[in-house]
Amino acid sequence: MQKWLSIVGIGDDGLEGLSPTARSLVDRAEILVGGKRHLGMLPTNDPREKIIWSSPISTSIEEILQHRGRLVCVLASGDPMCFGIGVTLTRKIPTPEMTIIPAPSSFSLACARMGWSLTEVEILSLNSRPPALLQTYIYPKAKLLILSEGKQTPGIVAEILTKRNFGNSKITVLERMGGSQERIVTGIAASWKETEIAELNTIAVECIAEAGVVALPRLAGLPDEAYHHDGQLTKREIRAITLAALAPTPGQLLWDVGAGCGSISIEWMRTHHRCQAIAIEQNPNRLQYLADNAASLGTPNLQIISGKAPIALKDLPQPDAIFIGGGATAEGIFETCWSALPNGGRLVANAVTIESEQKLLQWHNQIGGELIRVAVQRASPIGGFIGWKAMAPITQLTLIK
Repeated sequence: MQKWLSIVGIGDDGLEGLSPTARSLVDRAEILVGGKRHLGMLPTNDPREKIIWSSPISTSIEEILQHRGRLVCVLASGDPMCFGIGVTLTRKIPTPEMTIIPAPSSFSLACARMGWSLTEVEILSLNSRPPALLQTYIYPKAKLLILSEGKQTPGIVAEILTKRNFGNSKITVLERMGGSQERIVTGIAASWKETEIAELNTIAVECIAEAGVVALPRLAGLPDEAYHHDGQLTKREIRAITLAALAPTPGQLLWDVGAGCGSISIEWMRTHHRCQAIAIEQNPNRLQYLADNAASLGTPNLQIISGKAPIALKDLPQPDAIFIGGGATAEGIFETCWSALPNGGRLVANAVTIESEQKLLQWHNQIGGELIRVAVQRASPIGGFIGWKAMAPITQLTLIK
């Protein structure tokens, strides 16, 4: 099919800032699509049909699809493929049917203003996304570029930084970049009080840690005290070994079965922003710990399922890996999990009790895989001396389908 849909990135300088190719796509279009701000850049007497983005946006996308074959032009902010509408549309419409013309993204413009290298900064969007996502991006000397949801976002970012003991961090708010009303506002996170901020803004942050702050790594094995829990916590050393066995890669989905306080699924997601996880847990108190830990450790998109496996696993999306941290003795749990995995999928199960250990041995005899036993001892005070305190040994089975 011929190219009928064009997606044109446009800056705050409006139509005048478009390239000749982009301008011709706008001029030739029979139908124009965009937000009120974008469509407001057109001449007031423009007679063509216009579609303003609705909420939910899927309604507008269906309306666009009804005009398939006519010349439709979508006006988008900056680069449509950088946290933009172009990404959404390519999920619904084959790319050969569209022409995409990007303008400089907000990130590119911000780097030009700040003198930063785009390849050396952390980029994220808080537009229609939970602010808790910011948590995993904060570390000493990090440079962050954040797409803002509106004028309240800089204050939210400043509050999160301050609570994480990064209150000395420098915040630069870049408003309406590329337009005649461009403005830059600077300040320090702990003393941030700016309220007169334009809705259209991008935030640049230079993360500066207070003295003595220990940053949380993205690698597996966060300190045990990073979690709220009731004692049912996969301890740091075992967690690191377990995540190594699960071997997360970007874009993969984990089922965390018997998730407890969520340490395995949370650290799976922290390894890369595209890693996904579903945590299945039946204990009401632990479900609350799960939600609290996911928010405080920067993985608010962790999907939490209240229920008991294997019943709760029905109709979940196919996983790339499964961790069974609890409930190994439940009837049918192994069969359900093993059948859910695709070829190449990984299953890792930990056992503490003799009964669950027997189940792992049974699965090992049936399928094979790697069976290991891990015993960890931590040094702790004994009177005026230091001795070794043993943690419960863990038996671990790793299977690749």
